Amino acid sequence: MGADERFGLNKGVRLMGPVQLDNGAAFAPLDFAYESYGELNADKSNAILICHALTMDQYVASTHPVTGKDGWWVNMVGPGKPIDTDRYCVLCINVLGSCMGSSGPASIDPGTGEPYAMDFPVITIADMVRAQAILLDHLGIDTLAAVVGGSMGGMQALCWASLYPQRVRSAVVIASAARHSAQNIAFHEVGRQAIMADPYWRGGDYYGDDTPPAKGLSVARMAAHITYMSEAGLTEKFGRNLQDRDAKSFGFDADFQIESYLRHQGISFVDRFDANSYLYITRAMDYFDLAEAHGGNLSAAFRGSQTRFCLISFDSDWLYPTAESRRIVHALNAAGAPVSFVELSSPFGHDAFLIDAPDMNRIVDGFLRAGV
Repeated sequence: MGADERFGLNKGVRLMGPVQLDNGAAFAPLDFAYESYGELNADKSNAILICHALTMDQYVASTHPVTGKDGWWVNMVGPGKPIDTDRYCVLCINVLGSCMGSSGPASIDPGTGEPYAMDFPVITIADMVRAQAILLDHLGIDTLAAVVGGSMGGMQALCWASLYPQRVRSAVVIASAARHSAQNIAFHEVGRQAIMADPYWRGGDYYGDDTPPAKGLSVARMAAHITYMSEAGLTEKFGRNLQDRDAKSFGFDADFQIESYLRHQGISFVDRFDANSYLYITRAMDYFDLAEAHGGNLSAAFRGSQTRFCLISFDSDWLYPTAESRRIVHALNAAGAPVSFVELSSPFGHDAFLIDAPDMNRIVDGFLRAGV
């Protein structure tokens, strides 16, 4: 196939795979949904893979078909932007386990003709990356100019560089970590329990009804969203301001602006995400510990790597604090891998990587240009 047949927006493909999972199973068939921007050059050396975060999807720089909103990283990706679609062929793949077209709990099991639901296998970040590699094989892309990701996307970028070092020339890891902490796991467990406590969850078998576990998923999103923001950011944006009233109601309506904001975030999330996918992806993140397969030695995960690394953290990010990025940098230094690192100042907490951040944009642009 030529580039015009394989590289355009809103692509989907089913491949037989299988992908070998960390749980020992082989999963097939594999459905992939992905977006692409720009053109692949003749020797297929200009491909950049963007890995998305937990609640994001493949619509990195194009209009989301459900919400009608701009893509989640339009500040970073596009013509003349740091990840320049005039220079690179940029791909973003909906991860395995998600709900925007790639194989996940809501997908139809060809063996039963019904949604997988909780029969979908429990997956890991490495499984997501192995699946992505199968799609890139299909597209004829042997080497990536760069893998770029923030948060869970950064975990995938680290996995790519560890599992397939010969395929990754550069890796950009933003606001991420090489393992999920006990605190991270705790917040995810609160969200999962909120979903499973919803009477409409029905053990995951809710796809045949018009009543998904919306309240549980909404609460899970509210709890998680708090972790994406900083105290300073919350105070600056909302403080203790009341919502559409002059006095407290002395009831349990949304008296405060922050309460109303969180409720809106929860309700709007339900419209674009699947509750079971939330269970599976958060579990994959909780299982993530890149050093585990190397006897607890993180540097061994990168030993002999020729990949160039750029790590960026934010000083107000308490979900994946700078100490986690420094741990990765120290491991890369011990492995002899080329790495640059910067901590940026921002009041926006973990979400800083999604917000227009000129310093971050300049760093990514310069790093990618230096690798050409």
